[in-house]
Amino acid sequence: MFSIGQLAITSMISHLIFIYLTWRVVQTINVDPLIRKGHVTEARVLLIFITITIGTGVSRFFLDILQWSQDLLYLF
Repeated sequence: MFSIGQLAITSMISHLIFIYLTWRVVQTINVDPLIRKGHVTEARVLLIFITITIGTGVSRFFLDILQWSQDLLYLF
């Protein structure tokens, strides 16, 4: 079992890794045709928010699976 401190550091590292991986994937998508002229900054901020949302969601899923697999010990 993880202590509270170990769970905190694991969660932070997991979130950062999945946000980074999501950012790399988002960078491969060509969004230039969707951006209106003069709104590049807003589009970049939107991509950052989308990246954080997806990366955090995937990380949360990963951490939940990890926690649930540890909780299976209490099944019997």
